[in-house]
Amino acid sequence: MLSWCQMNDHYVFFYSQARFSYVRMKYLFFSWLVVFVGSWIIYVQYSTYTELCRGKDCKKIICDKYKTGVIDGPACNSLCVTETLYFGKCLSTKPNNQMYLGIWDNLPGVVKCQMEQALHLDFGTELEPRKEIVLFDKPTRGTTVQKFKEMVYSLFKAKLGDQGNLSELVNLILTVADGDKDGQVSLGEAKSAWALLQLNEFLLMVILQDKEHTPKLMGFCGDLYVMESVEYTSLYGVSLPWVIELFIPSGFRRSMDQLFTPSWPRKAKIAIGLLEFVEDVFHGPYGNFLMCDTSAKNLGYNEKYDLKMVDMRKIVPETNLKELIKDRHCESDLDCVYGTDCRTSCDQNTMKCTSEVIQPNLAKACQLLKDYLLRGAPSEIREELEKQLYSCIALKVTANQMEMEHSLILNNLKTLLWKKISYTNDS
Repeated sequence: MLSWCQMNDHYVFFYSQARFSYVRMKYLFFSWLVVFVGSWIIYVQYSTYTELCRGKDCKKIICDKYKTGVIDGPACNSLCVTETLYFGKCLSTKPNNQMYLGIWDNLPGVVKCQMEQALHLDFGTELEPRKEIVLFDKPTRGTTVQKFKEMVYSLFKAKLGDQGNLSELVNLILTVADGDKDGQVSLGEAKSAWALLQLNEFLLMVILQDKEHTPKLMGFCGDLYVMESVEYTSLYGVSLPWVIELFIPSGFRRSMDQLFTPSWPRKAKIAIGLLEFVEDVFHGPYGNFLMCDTSAKNLGYNEKYDLKMVDMRKIVPETNLKELIKDRHCESDLDCVYGTDCRTSCDQNTMKCTSEVIQPNLAKACQLLKDYLLRGAPSEIREELEKQLYSCIALKVTANQMEMEHSLILNNLKTLLWKKISYTNDS
């Protein structure tokens, strides 16, 4: 018969064994749970990635059209025959707007391709309505050059408004469409040009082709086009793998972005570039364009810290936007938003959106630059810089003498920044 001490020892032993087994099972359970959840998240993200990045499908569609003689352009042979134009890192944020870093004959570039047709404009999401029911169906065989010019003129009149110099822009487009520079626009080249002209970014690149902050067009094939590459593809210059981005809280990411910015004089030079770009699109040679997504990811800079636009697909002609948004049914001002930054108001009497955008491009640019420029700003100009930035942010389209205020604020900001950095090595 066991003594009380022996029984107690046995109890302690079995209790310890049971507790050890329980702890081990608990540890294994939570380990497997972490592995399962982590695997599920990675699977979902990978599935999303494969949906977003459809470069092979894009290339197949374009090359099938090229090889059957439907389309033509300076990038077609390199993409589809010699294969000296190829896709690299995927930068796509939407399945129907494919975007890749690419290499073309050993030159870096950014390749963009439109995957799907949208028969209507989805406010707040899609800013590039594809108007053809059948892609590359215009112009048709037998269309003369004069008829094609009339088609392009009518398109520009609808997009840009009735301006006296549209004929000059039509001639410029024909020059760009002549990809092989033989002095003639073939039917395939005309079909490619017509498809590309539905895209606001392509039109803006042609209009601003001589401007410093607009990426250069390298070539096209169908509605696929290649543009100049930019070394740093965000104001902050920080790029992390998507798996890591998944686990970083947005607040911490914003703080991390601020830590990885260039030196203040270099930030000032980049900011001046953005202000100059705002000038380029504000009442330019073919009308006013509106920046409908002024976020850091759409702006980049080169090794000399000159600003370069990375993505201009959400910069739209003012005339075009007014036609698209006016008379749209609304319950509140939240229903009258185009992209993320082009906002109009809701007329509560008619329950329709008005056509006048509330904030000009300059106010939105200053909102983006406020924290970027004030962090690390020299003490002797910080107070004046902050004052000018807040005056800029408060600028409204409906203000009296808005254009005069716009010009004055923009010039004051540029002068203040240039004065501070003009004698530094960073400038």
